Parts: sequence; structure tokens; C-alpha cells
Amino acid sequence: MEDIIKKIQSYTMSRRSFIGMSACGLAAVSLPGCGLKKVATQQAEELTKKEGKWITAACWHNCGGRCLNKAYVMDGIVVRQKTDDTHTDTPNNPQQRGCARGRSQRHQVFGIDRIKYPMKRKNWEPGGGKKELRGRDEWVRISWDEALDIVSSEIKRVREKYGNNSIFVTGGSEMPRTLGLYGGHSTHWGTSSWGSWRWGPAKFGMQEGYFEHSINDRLDLKNSQLIVLWGGNPAWSAGGNPTYNYLQAKKAGAKFIIIDPIYTDTAETLEAQWIPIRPGTDHVMLLGMAYTLLQEDNPELNPLIDWDFIHRCTVGFDADHMPQGADPEDNLKDYILGTFDGLAKNPEWASEICGVDSQTIRDLALQIAKTKRAALFTAWAASRINNSDSWPQMFMAFGAMTGHMGQSGRMTGVSCHFGTGNGGPNLVKQGGNGLTAIKNPVTDSINDNEMWEAILNGNYTAGYHKQKDINIQLIYHGYNAVLQTRSATNKGIEAHRKVEFVVSHSHFLTTNSKYADIILPATTEWEREGGFGTGNREILIYYTRVTQPLFEAKHDQWMATEIGKRLGLKVEDIYPISEKQQVFNQLAGATVIKEDGSGMETLLTITAADIAEMGVQGKPQQGRITLTEFREKGIYQVERKPGDKYGYIGYEKFRQDPAANPLKTQSGKLEIHSKALAELIKGYGFTEIKPIPTYNKATEGYEDTFKDWNNKVKGDYPLQVINPHYFRRAHSIFDNIPQLREAFPNPVFVSTKDAGERGIKTGDTVLLRSRHGKTLRTAQITERLMPGVVGLPHGAWVDIDEKNGVDKAGADNILTGPIATGQGIGGWNTCNIQLGKWNGEALTPDVKWPQRIV
Repeated sequence: MEDIIKKIQSYTMSRRSFIGMSACGLAAVSLPGCGLKKVATQQAEELTKKEGKWITAACWHNCGGRCLNKAYVMDGIVVRQKTDDTHTDTPNNPQQRGCARGRSQRHQVFGIDRIKYPMKRKNWEPGGGKKELRGRDEWVRISWDEALDIVSSEIKRVREKYGNNSIFVTGGSEMPRTLGLYGGHSTHWGTSSWGSWRWGPAKFGMQEGYFEHSINDRLDLKNSQLIVLWGGNPAWSAGGNPTYNYLQAKKAGAKFIIIDPIYTDTAETLEAQWIPIRPGTDHVMLLGMAYTLLQEDNPELNPLIDWDFIHRCTVGFDADHMPQGADPEDNLKDYILGTFDGLAKNPEWASEICGVDSQTIRDLALQIAKTKRAALFTAWAASRINNSDSWPQMFMAFGAMTGHMGQSGRMTGVSCHFGTGNGGPNLVKQGGNGLTAIKNPVTDSINDNEMWEAILNGNYTAGYHKQKDINIQLIYHGYNAVLQTRSATNKGIEAHRKVEFVVSHSHFLTTNSKYADIILPATTEWEREGGFGTGNREILIYYTRVTQPLFEAKHDQWMATEIGKRLGLKVEDIYPISEKQQVFNQLAGATVIKEDGSGMETLLTITAADIAEMGVQGKPQQGRITLTEFREKGIYQVERKPGDKYGYIGYEKFRQDPAANPLKTQSGKLEIHSKALAELIKGYGFTEIKPIPTYNKATEGYEDTFKDWNNKVKGDYPLQVINPHYFRRAHSIFDNIPQLREAFPNPVFVSTKDAGERGIKTGDTVLLRSRHGKTLRTAQITERLMPGVVGLPHGAWVDIDEKNGVDKAGADNILTGPIATGQGIGGWNTCNIQLGKWNGEALTPDVKWPQRIV
């Protein structure tokens, strides 16, 4: 390690020098604890003339892009980064190019703020010590032996005193193996990404799961004439090729319409028509659109509804096509028309709630219905709201009404993350790692929206009309950012200060680690044997070790086994095979689509020499390419071209013959009336829904900005805040990198109208306050945001001023509350706030904040 540090010190330069040299394609290198050293441009150019090697490096953040990331290593030191240049870039076979986040990965791995050694909170004692100091205490360096002894002894003590279910594990796959063998642990469940597309859609008939495969592939997308997208901005949220897929469709002639509270960079890039809408009201808009089609449809003179598809492929749309045993009156058509409840869901009704002009609602409905080949897309953002459990069902029902499903250029479903504009199963994939799952004997699992209150109050919802007591006294954070990315962070901090012990595996002093007692420094993917990345259905990336573990960082698997040994467990029971063997098994099991599209075949040729070199167990095999080629190139990409055998049309076979190709529902059809969905939601024990997709207003949604809805009198929290994914971060990852902080300053976006009413101008420090917390940000006034809506980027690391209890970083979950509805989805895009100028000290730019160096 000392030799590596000396080498790196001889190569390092200041961040300012790096920025000035960036035009030359050079990069800074640094190491935690090393002083930065300025290097002139000429010196840097000389350094890069030395012999080095390009190594495929992990880009492990979860934006959905997962592009090719290369590190240039000289004498063990990373000097430069680049992205995909492994083949000529063409629309049919595009390079997998990285974004600013991925290209900043070396600043993360070698950041000066890496956790270098095991650390202990100064005022910690067995049982907690001064627990109220978590988050503001000093840190003391300790040895690995001491750290492991403390963690294992606290696990033993808490288990003996309170039982296994008092140990709460929030993430990571490693410690659950150890603790599963030690009697088990409590867990949590929920989703921070998928919203109500996570579990419910499989119940009413989403093909092959809940989101990836409901739309056609990217080559067929070019056959669409009209592409309508509810709430997606891949230009920010999903780096790499997702936006490029849309651009190819635009160049082929498709018109884009984007429905979103923000005029996004994606909308600008695609020259899309923008329809601003209030957060959490997309369902209402679709009901108004469906009403329009029902009113104006004339099968002979003006056909707008695909009655053939509705009758053959769905159940529950009208009274004549209901599931067996269902009440005929409980159908979607009569609900939309208001036949039984007396409320017609017409565009005027919808407009009052969603804020979209009634004529725009009519026009959009007619345009979609009259377009021969349309693609109806939604990202997950519209479902990341409370009470959104019927939204996916309504979205698919409208797709069924218009018949845009199961044919070339016609599709309805989710288009975001790795599947943006490119649906279908993977064409190349790695094999399994060979590990057998270890069962957790404890059944206690708490929804994300209740977990902090469960710790504070001692009970949680365990099903329909079922509450269960629990006494959590140990929080174990593996690889995750639960305290940062789940709802009600203020409650989470309170919970962390209540329990007797908190431990966190970490690369940095993240929010999880800041409120811990013990921090165990973990290696990054650049310091490990290797792994795999998949960013879209056509690629498999194989990355390998870039550098040896820095300082005293250890693999999480090593930590799990060392703690297990101290608990009296056998290492071979926890991890019976090595890290190298796990990677080899995934390589040996990798498969790729056959050239004729008929199935999968072995991807890699692996020789006896390869096996000996890796030091693993295995058999030689024949595949499409050699292991050496795969390692050197770092990627295998299935080349696409029009007319190939790899295309995908979602629901194609089902549409052609639903009887021969049934969906996984009781009826075998797309269930617009779904008893299974209603029973699923009821079973979680929070709220209930109807079997048909009725509108259920969001808790703390638009309607709750009023204290008197009928007279339109606004309440104490008159604005809605949304949390767009921001180019500075992938969720919360990268928020600590100074280069990205300088490039993307993380303001709060405020509409010109709302700012004018409050006397706010760009650059002012403003206070955002909700029912649940307060946070500060610098305002960015814009015409690109719908009035009444405030855009606070997702993922900033919590930084609370302990004097006044106000977060300074703009952490989104400081504002959200512990609200559990439906299938346990957080209400990130339905949260009411007030906004005003801050009377205290103005914020300095984030890039000038001191780094969290422990």
C-alpha cells in the first residue's frame, strides 16, 4: 500500500488543474490521505506517454444506463478514463457511451473522503452510550479486530436479550447470509423506484412481469408515428443510450408528446409538445381521455375504440364482458360515464383536478385514437405517489381501448431505466454465481414507510387488520442508502438515536454511516475481482479489478465471514465458494441469443489454461467468443439490424390468439376488472381499491393543498414538490464528488409565477417546509415548471443544522412522511410544501462545502 501511495502522490494534480486540462482528455488522480499536487499540462502529457493498459472498470451506480467504462492504468495507478470505442458507432449498433457520472467514477473510488479504516463513534458504549450524539459525535479510528469484535459481541448481546427479530438488516446480500445462519433477522420491503408498477401489474396481466417487456424493441419503435410519454426524462435519469433510442424514432418521423410538470431536457431534445400536469393526477387525465372516446366513438363513421381487442383480449371493460362472478355494474365503462355514481369523468371534471385544459384532453385522446401506430409510454415517476395502485391498470386499459398494443409501431407500457424505448428479454446475460440462498428464519418484514415508526413505536402492519409488535434494537446497514432514500428521514434519524446499536458498511460518511456507531470500510467494485453490468437487452459488460483495496477497505463478503466466525459459524457455510469462483461461474454460465433467434447458447470459450490462470474449479467449454477477448474488450454487444431475428413486439402472440397464449391471470386476459389486484392491495393492510381502476386521490396530493376544496382556499402547504432524478447523482450516489457538484449545483426549481408571488429570485436561499420537515436550497427560477409545483432534485445527502433542525442539503426525504398506502409505495411525487425566502445565513455553493473526511 505504501508503494501505491507514493506512486499516486507523484501523479496527482489539483482539481482546478484537471479542469483546465480536460480539453486534452487527461484526468486527475488522487488517493484518500494524499496531498494534491499540481501537474502542468506538459508534464501530464508526458505521463500519459508511459506504457499503460486500458481496463474495463465497473460503473456500478443504478441510473439504468450502465455504459462501458474504461480506466487507463499505469504502474498500478488510474490516470485517465474513457468510454466505449470498441466498435464504430451506428444507429443500429450504437456505442455504449458513458455520462458525466460514470466518467467521474475515479473521483469516487480515489476520493479523499473514502472511509479508510474502521471507525467507532467516540461516545459509544455497549448498549448505545450517548445515543443522542449519533450524527454529531466525533469518530475514533480502531483496528479491524476491535471493530469485528464489537459488531459480533453486540449482535450476540442483542440477540440474547431481545431475540433475533430485534436485529434489523436494511440492505446488502452478505450479512443476511451470516445472520440467516445465526437465527435470522428482521427485514424491510418496498420500492424506491418502480412505484405501483412493482407488484400489482402482474396480478392484472402485465406480460412476463411488471414492466420490462410490455413495449416493443427499439428498432420497432421507429415504426411509431406518435409517441406519448407520461413523466419520463431519460436525458437526466438514465445516461447512455435511452434518449438516443427516442432520437432514432424522431428521425424516422415520430412526433413526441410529453406530459410532465416540467419541460424536461428530454422534451427539448425531442422537440416534443409539452402538456404540463399536476403531480399525481395522470390517472384523472386518462379518465377524461377515455370519456372522450366513449362519447365520440362511432364504429361505422368514426371508429375510435378497438372493440375487437377489448372484447377478445380483456375482461371488465363493459357489463357484457365481466369476469365470472363479478357484479356487471362494476365495470370501467359505466364508471367513466358515471352511470351509477352520477359523476361523469369528462374532460371538464378531469381538468379541474389535473390542470390540463379540457380541450387539450379531448384533442390528445382523439389524436391517439386516430393515429394508426402510436406508442403510449409511462416512466415510474407517475406511480411514485401514495394511492397510485390503480394507475398502471388504468394506463393499460387506455392502451387496450385504443388498440395500441401487440403490433408493430403500437405499444403500451413502461419505458424507463434500462428498458427506455427498448423492450424485450435480454439477448445476452451472465450465469449464476453458484451460491445457494440461505433462508432467513425470521418472518418479520416491515414496509419502508412504516419501518422508522415501527422502531419508535414497537409495532407495524403485518397484513389486513393485523398489527404485530416488534422491538428493534440493532440496525445493520449493508450496501444501501435506506436512511437517505426512503420516506420520513427525520423519523429515521430519531429511530437511529433510539436503538442500542447501529453498524454501517460504507465507502463514505453517507447518511447511513453518519448516524451509525461503527463504520466498516468497504471496497468499491474497482477493488474487487470483477463483475457484470447490463444496461439494455443487447449488452453484457464484464469488468475486472482496477486497483488493489485502498487503505484498510475490505469486501463485504470478508466482513460477513469474519463476523460469522466470531459468532461461532463455519466460513464454508457462509460462503462455500470464493469471490473468484463466483465470478467464474457467472462467466461460464453466460449465454447469448442464437443467430437464428431460436434460443440461447454459450457465450464464452474457456480453456483449461484460463481456468488455471484464474485459480478456480471448472471445465473447458466452447462458446461464441473467447474469455480473453471478452476480458480485453469488456463488453459483448449483440449487433442489431432491421429484419434480424432478435426483434420484440410486446403482447404480439397474445393479441393474435389470446386463448393459445394466455396471460398469467385467472381469465387469461388483460383484467380491467381484477379481483386479484384488489385482493393483493387489501392484503397489505394499508388501504383498499376497487377491482376496476377508479381514481383514488393521493394522500398529500393536489387536493390536499386546499383547506377548503369547494371554495378553492389554499392551506398551509399550497405547493406540490416533486423529486426529479438529477444529472449530478444516480439516486444518492456521486453526491459527494466535487467535480459533479461544480457542474450541477443542485438548486430547487421554482416557477416564475410562484417565485414572483413570494418575492424570490434566482440565487436566493429558500426554505421548503412540509408537515414532516424543513430543508434549504438555492432557488433557480424557471418558465419550464408548472406553477404550483416545485422541483427538488432527488438524492442529496442529509446535512442537518443541529441548532435549528433544518437540513441544508435539499434532501428530498426530509420533506416526506411515513405514509403507507396500497402496496407500500412512498409519496415522493405527492408531498405538499410551503416555500419562502430564508431569513438566516445564505447557503454557500455545495462545491465549497468541506468534504466529509473522517
